[in-house]
Amino acid sequence: MAQKGVQLDRETFSCSICLDLLKDPVTLTCGHSYCMKCIKSHWDTEDEKTVYSCPQCRQTFTARPDLRKNTMLANLVEELKKTGLQAAPADHCYAGSEDVACDVCTGRKLKACKSCLFCLISFCEKHLQPHYEIPAYTKHKLVEPSKKLQENVCSRHDEVMKMFCRTDQQSICYLCPVDEHKGHDTVSAAAERSEKQRELEVSRQNIQQRIQDREKDVKLLQQEVEAINGSADKTVGNSEKMFTELIRLMEKRRSDVKQQVRSQQQTEVSRVRELQEKLEQEITELKRRDAEMKKLSHTQDHNQFLHDYPSLSPLSESTHSSSIKIRPLRYFEDVTAAVSEVRDKLQDVLREKWTNISQTVTEVDVLLSQPEPKTRAEFLKYSCDITLDPNTAHTQLLLSDGNRKVTVTREIHPYSSHPDRFTECCQVLSRESLTGRCYWEVEKRGGVCVAVTYKNISRAGRSNECVFGRNDKSWVLDYFLNRYNFYYNNVKTPVSGPRSSRVGVYLDHRAGILSFYSISETMTLLHRVQTTFTQPLHAGLGLLG
Repeated sequence: MAQKGVQLDRETFSCSICLDLLKDPVTLTCGHSYCMKCIKSHWDTEDEKTVYSCPQCRQTFTARPDLRKNTMLANLVEELKKTGLQAAPADHCYAGSEDVACDVCTGRKLKACKSCLFCLISFCEKHLQPHYEIPAYTKHKLVEPSKKLQENVCSRHDEVMKMFCRTDQQSICYLCPVDEHKGHDTVSAAAERSEKQRELEVSRQNIQQRIQDREKDVKLLQQEVEAINGSADKTVGNSEKMFTELIRLMEKRRSDVKQQVRSQQQTEVSRVRELQEKLEQEITELKRRDAEMKKLSHTQDHNQFLHDYPSLSPLSESTHSSSIKIRPLRYFEDVTAAVSEVRDKLQDVLREKWTNISQTVTEVDVLLSQPEPKTRAEFLKYSCDITLDPNTAHTQLLLSDGNRKVTVTREIHPYSSHPDRFTECCQVLSRESLTGRCYWEVEKRGGVCVAVTYKNISRAGRSNECVFGRNDKSWVLDYFLNRYNFYYNNVKTPVSGPRSSRVGVYLDHRAGILSFYSISETMTLLHRVQTTFTQPLHAGLGLLG
């Protein structure tokens, strides 16, 4: 009995707003007491009004009362605290503003622990016991406490909605199919829930699979970063050693190569990091969506489930490929090869090879999973300037227009003797070597061979080792007698396609892709090669002499 008296006292000295013992108690003229902070916060929400009221008895005050601490009440509360019981055990069971209250309790209501979908009311532990003890209640459906029980009642017939109209996509009661939903496709709420649950599980499986795919992609990208850094570091080291041999003549170029490699290294790493971050963000979002779906899938209330299910936004399409395929690459090693060539041929480097080194560095492209261009505008992004090398031109070929145009003539042109010149075949190579992604177009009049070739193709004589496409060092699309043929290693492949005056050539050196297109109002693929290029390539043209 003594303990019960203490609990009654504690309830008396509790603030009806925070339900805790009074802190800095103040007493209104109506006699009710509150924590000073609680009543101030309550009235702060009413500042736009001209009348203030007591939260318990609703007595109004035309002016906001001047609050003063009730010293006597404060002392009593302090004495009460000294008992060692800081709050009555039942206080934590009372329903607050955010809780679902027991509908059976009178006076100060306790928190509900379950809601009954049959009774459409919520129960505290005490008032819930009949549902466990009385057989008549055993078929009632108990769910977690809910404030939305009335949403389960049909507003038209005042009956519990245990059916679902698939035609109108809404919950209905058993009387709705008689009038408003007559002739509609209706099923039980449980059946519709089961169907939606299966869809939900499929969506979750898709999300979980995407999470796994993205995590694999992130791991691959991390490995890619390490490979780029390792390759770049190795290239810088090798370049430094080779440039040391040419220090007096190549000091400036050495510094430039180092700076370009580091800059491109940073650029490529940044690109990978950016995609990695996007994938990690997608993983986070997918996990959040999965958590939402999981929470919804565990909802015990069929109608609540069906009510909330449409609010799930459709799963967005992945912004990235389902799997990032990283091929073994040499990254910056082509720079090392170019620098080695510079070391061996210093005069050529000073005249033309520096451009090759710079281009090789900037064309390091890590994300090879990027699709090939589709439109001419996309191809032109990789457009490169091709100039023809007079030192390689056969003596019957006349170069003009800044060495961008070649014409076959009957007369012999007085070119100087040079070991790179084709002596018997009417062929010419580009001055530029080609690596990375390149695109160029050839405007043709009459028969012509459009080729790519390694620089070490033979030049003297008419043997197959000198002719474009008749050896393993060159690939060529020729157009003679109004028909296309492709040659590689002396193997002929007839090619069909629209005739046009312009041929486009797309080269992805690192991916080993070589494609020829007929250019008119649209681009039409004539022939595509997938191989492995082991050396830088040069563009080539061949004409009938």
